[in-house]
Amino acid sequence: MSDLRQLLLRLSEAGIDFVLVGGYAAIFHGASALTRDVDVCAALTPENIGKLREALRDAHPVHRLSVERPSFLDEPRADVALNHLYLNTDLGTLGLLVSITGVGDFERVARDAVEFDLFGHRIRAISLDDLISAKEALGRDKDLIVAKELRAIRAALASQPRSP
Repeated sequence: MSDLRQLLLRLSEAGIDFVLVGGYAAIFHGASALTRDVDVCAALTPENIGKLREALRDAHPVHRLSVERPSFLDEPRADVALNHLYLNTDLGTLGLLVSITGVGDFERVARDAVEFDLFGHRIRAISLDDLISAKEALGRDKDLIVAKELRAIRAALASQPRSP
């Protein structure tokens, strides 16, 4: 299980602009999803890659989808463009995506993100509607189950009386 608190604090304190997506975002919106990794959407610019390397330096980040498990501190080179990064760290698993299937790129995801206080920091999460779109676009059984639950949550919220 990933240390959500530590991973998000490190991203936030490093000055990386990100939006929480995936299973933890579903939980934030009220779903009963189970997740083991922290997924965020962020611009993977050379500057952000440098900030991320520094933020995770003592957590021994390695590329989780590579058989060789090279250190993220060494690979990729600074000038290599990235669309995603999947890392194992001493703090848990972290996925960084530049776009979200069914929604769009980081700027689009960030535009409708919702803010909340978590661990003394303002954190943004993908909006409920965007998360439903993403889960449905992925189309995997586990995502469709979460999308169904999120639609029920959205319907329940819509039926609640509005406060003046």
